[in-house]
Amino acid sequence: MTTASQAYGEPWYWDDRYSNEPGPFDWYQKYQSLAPIINHYDPRNHRILVVGCGNSAFSEGMVDDGYRDVVNVDISSVVVESMQNKYKDRSELKYMKMDVRDMSAFESESFGAVIDKGTLDSILVMWGESRQNANLMLEEVWRVLKDKGVYILVTYGAPLYRLRLLRESSAWTIKLHVIEKLASDEKPDGPVWELTKPVPLNDDGSSVEEALGKNPDVHYIYICTKDNSMKSSA
Repeated sequence: MTTASQAYGEPWYWDDRYSNEPGPFDWYQKYQSLAPIINHYDPRNHRILVVGCGNSAFSEGMVDDGYRDVVNVDISSVVVESMQNKYKDRSELKYMKMDVRDMSAFESESFGAVIDKGTLDSILVMWGESRQNANLMLEEVWRVLKDKGVYILVTYGAPLYRLRLLRESSAWTIKLHVIEKLASDEKPDGPVWELTKPVPLNDDGSSVEEALGKNPDVHYIYICTKDNSMKSSA
């Protein structure tokens, strides 16, 4: 039998899910909690691409915060049509049906930033050629980004599981931030780590455990900056 995670790369799975769960849902984090890091790395005059947008209110939050060109793509025609209708009077928000493994509808170097909350994770838990599909996605993300553009990846994947994949896909320069998972409004001991302060990141990621402790209850935010000169030299 096909499990839900194995079907994450299939349009029919998401069409069915969004048909039965039409209300807005944000994977991992909402815009308000991530705004400081988005504002820090993405100027408001950048053209932004949000991959695997679903029916999240994240992009609406960006536009409310001053961003003026936010393009959203998703593999589900059901959710894209729904979001197009919902935001038909907001020209700053655009929605398109698209597979992130093939974004040839976009010209190369056409975005200042790409934001991913859970899409790479979904591809990596698919049954079958998950690593190959992840590489296809990352190659497309690199292609559509301008030089010095940033790929902001919000993921549950610790450096042990994500650094090698990211570094093998393209010659990114990578910074790491973390944010506590959404659990309780009461956090008497304060945050695990200051959101806008990068976590020390060495080659194998072992420095993260030294800084945060073992198995911290966080989402990892990888800030991957495209540098064409690095890829050329490599």
